[in-house]
Amino acid sequence: MSVVIETPNSPRTRKGANWEKYGWLFMRVSGPLLVVLVFTHLVVNLVLGDGIKAIDFAFVAGKWADPFWQVWDLAMLWLAMIHGTNGMRTIVNDYTEKVKVRKALITSLWAVCGLLILLGTLVIFTFDPCPAGAAAELLPSFCPASN
Repeated sequence: MSVVIETPNSPRTRKGANWEKYGWLFMRVSGPLLVVLVFTHLVVNLVLGDGIKAIDFAFVAGKWADPFWQVWDLAMLWLAMIHGTNGMRTIVNDYTEKVKVRKALITSLWAVCGLLILLGTLVIFTFDPCPAGAAAELLPSFCPASN
């Protein structure tokens, strides 16, 4: 007597991109890359420098004056936010039973992620520690107008 095992139904019922596969691949690529970005960031800022006591407004201003560190911090921000949001999306998919609740939660996750990425990107690229026209008493000591 032979047993015939039927082919299971495919989880993809519609044509188009397989977003679960791309999300899975993104997590596998972004995770190790984030480890390198974050630990290099920590070593450069804390170990090679003067430690935590050296990190202040002037330190950040000096660091973000270099486009290399702007791109480095931008990559960390984007990868960490998308990686974390994708992980939260997976948790929502696993534990939410109602379709409308799942869609609302996932939509709000990605909306918040997009907003934080936008704000973080604006801060990194528009950061000016010595804005023109600011009152001298409000400027840091290293700004020419405060002297």
